[in-house]
Amino acid sequence: DCPLGLECYNDYKKGKEVASSKGKIILLDFTGWACVNCRKMEENVWSDPDVYNFLKEEYIIVSLYVDDRKELPLDQQGEITIEMSDGTKKQKKIITEGDKWATFEANVFKKVSQPHYVLITPEGKLLTNPVSYTPNPSEYANWLKCGLDAFFVLKEMEFYGTK
Repeated sequence: DCPLGLECYNDYKKGKEVASSKGKIILLDFTGWACVNCRKMEENVWSDPDVYNFLKEEYIIVSLYVDDRKELPLDQQGEITIEMSDGTKKQKKIITEGDKWATFEANVFKKVSQPHYVLITPEGKLLTNPVSYTPNPSEYANWLKCGLDAFFVLKEMEFYGTK
């Protein structure tokens, strides 16, 4: 279940499909079952009226649990090579849902943190700098507004062919 009765998905592909069909932004919510700061954000920041309205009206939340121990189907398991910040490479086994999402977060957004929030278009374009734990509701609402503004500018550019 999504916190506060908001619309959210735990499946990245499904969330992208819904966001695309509704013309909404995706809020990638890298979270964890055992993440205390994630629950604090949901309870104290997402519940703020301004933040809540942004999330309810403008965003599709895709919550990806990096500590989910549910084993992936065998055809989705395997190993990948990860390049570390010092240039070395390391093999990483992907066995669980959590492995998959933690690796996705690290490889694509170069961060391993929970909570970690990323605003993207349904096509996967980054709209603003991602943020992590942001206990100030006004600051978080401003970040959501910034993503929404960027989304409208991008849509306008596409409409006028200036992209």
